[in-house]
Amino acid sequence: MAGEAARLLVRFGRRYAAAVRLATLVPICAIALFRAPPEHLASTASVVAVAVAWTCGYAWWLRTGRGTMPVALDVTVLLGLFASVFWTGAIEDRNTGWLRLLITFACVTCQWHTSSIVGGSAAVAAGGGAVGVLAAGGAAEVDPSLIGGMTWAVPAAALSRAAWVLVHHAAERADRMAAEAARARGESLVAAAVRAEERELVNSLHDTAATTLLMVGTGQVRSEADWLAPQARRDLDRLRSDSGRAPRHADLAHLLRADLDATHLTVEFDAPAQLVLPFDVARAIADAAREALTNVRRHAGTTRATVLLRGDARALRLDIADQGKGFSPADVPDTRRGLRESVRGRLGRVGGMATITSAEGKGTLVRLEWRAGDE
Repeated sequence: MAGEAARLLVRFGRRYAAAVRLATLVPICAIALFRAPPEHLASTASVVAVAVAWTCGYAWWLRTGRGTMPVALDVTVLLGLFASVFWTGAIEDRNTGWLRLLITFACVTCQWHTSSIVGGSAAVAAGGGAVGVLAAGGAAEVDPSLIGGMTWAVPAAALSRAAWVLVHHAAERADRMAAEAARARGESLVAAAVRAEERELVNSLHDTAATTLLMVGTGQVRSEADWLAPQARRDLDRLRSDSGRAPRHADLAHLLRADLDATHLTVEFDAPAQLVLPFDVARAIADAAREALTNVRRHAGTTRATVLLRGDARALRLDIADQGKGFSPADVPDTRRGLRESVRGRLGRVGGMATITSAEGKGTLVRLEWRAGDE
């Protein structure tokens, strides 16, 4: 199947052939009329009129039609026009050049919109037929150079075909390169999607089961704590939900309220009753907020936090603040995933922005911002 470049080249070939036939028609006809003596002007003009009408009609077919039958008809008409040299006095007047040019340009341009077999056959038929017409009419006895000049139509057509083949091969090569580039882009997009899914799974594990197990393993939580089993069940439910089909929209306020029970903090929550967003945006903001609250519980040295949500479906701001011991964000190692991936990374992937403001002894403010159209 031809590629886009090859298809465009075929269409260009037909239009360019029509344009060349029409553009050369004016000077060719002018040569015919200016070189015709007065006694042969009327007959020459009638042949020119037929040539103009046919060329215009053929050019119209090149731009709109299909098939190869008009090519054979074109050769027949051109040979009929060329035979007029015997009753217009063109041989005696040495006024055959315009017909030779008419046939030569037809043979050359035919190579741009036909197959090699059709184009080659048309050139041989037109050029060879013209030579045959001259030979049969005894033109060689009047002017031997007429036949020699007419034989150039076939070599000119061969050169035109060779050039067209080179251009067509270049178009096919461009199509192959474009197909390879598209294939590479597709593979890159698939790989990026797989990496994004893997990254989100790792983030979910970090924010849920891994954090819970780490708190138990380091002694921050006693293994017999009454909330541990329900927390583990919530972590597993969350991991299962990530593998299912997501809805189109979600209520951010509802997601935030649902996560508050898992923080085991005293949270002052202030938010609209409902704030519906695209699901991936709402889930990313809620997950980032959950990680920020988990960090409060694990590192801030306080059991109280404030969550303030303001905005609408076009723009919003979510602040998670605590009055704990604070920290220096610049001193957080790059290997720590909490702030880098679970907060900043998540917001960045949905077109939002996370800002962490903190200092030793002055608490921490995590600000999550998002605007529609920034994705």
